[in-house]
Amino acid sequence: MIDPIEELKKHTSASIPMPTVIPGNTPVYQEASATGNRALWVVFVIMLLSSLSFYVMAFRVPVQKRLFHILTAFITTFATLSYYAMAIGDGVGSNKILIKHTQKHFPDTYDTVYREVYWARYVDWSVTTPLLLLDLCFLAGLNGASILVAVVADIIMILTGLFAAFQVDESPKWGWYAMACIAYIVVVYQVALNGRQTAKAKDQKTATFYAAIGGFTLILWTVYPIIWGIADGSRNISVDGEIIAYAVLDILAKPVFGFWLLVTHDNFSSSASIEGFWAHGLGKEGTLRVGDDDEGA
Repeated sequence: MIDPIEELKKHTSASIPMPTVIPGNTPVYQEASATGNRALWVVFVIMLLSSLSFYVMAFRVPVQKRLFHILTAFITTFATLSYYAMAIGDGVGSNKILIKHTQKHFPDTYDTVYREVYWARYVDWSVTTPLLLLDLCFLAGLNGASILVAVVADIIMILTGLFAAFQVDESPKWGWYAMACIAYIVVVYQVALNGRQTAKAKDQKTATFYAAIGGFTLILWTVYPIIWGIADGSRNISVDGEIIAYAVLDILAKPVFGFWLLVTHDNFSSSASIEGFWAHGLGKEGTLRVGDDDEGA
């Protein structure tokens, strides 16, 4: 006797076709909209106006006391160039990311994501963050060896972040990210520990101010890798969200930091005064003579 249920199971099982088209692999484009572009233009204007203000503040003090003014003005100047490049579309590239999905009974599938990467931002950071570190290190009075270690670690942090941003595969990306975090720990050690101890050896007013502005800077810098992790890293926020988040951080870390540093430091009676080459150029002993023959030649 034929069991109709068993026959139905056989017929149904045999009639299910195997898929001939592998799902997925439809490219996804993650790009900035008009909102993100407007944010870039706003920050460009803020950086430009801040730069002009810092240069004006520099000319109002003797050249011997312009070290912090010039460093800080350079920070926002480079940021101005960077944001202009990003706003007009010259400082942006696209990273192709392949996301693999392992299937148990079917072939693996891949999603392709094209996400905008603002490489001009990394060029900006590779110049401005060492300058900002110099501001802090000179304020604290760190020695040359510690300053060099902090600056080199900072550059390594930025470059590894750039390599991670353009990495196609997921695993190597987070390897670069881990290296960047290790380099950042070195920066924190130099600024938070060595810098604070050195600043304490100076007057109390400088030590207190360094602790405040140094802590402010490190808090901001700690947020940067978090934003990177949820933006370029895991792509959990849009490109517009990434632009706005970095814009807020950059405004706080550069113009706000700069005005705070310069206004407060200018009010110190013991503000640094640099003579020598900085203020007077090469002396007679070090000048190059062109067209003058030595006696007896």
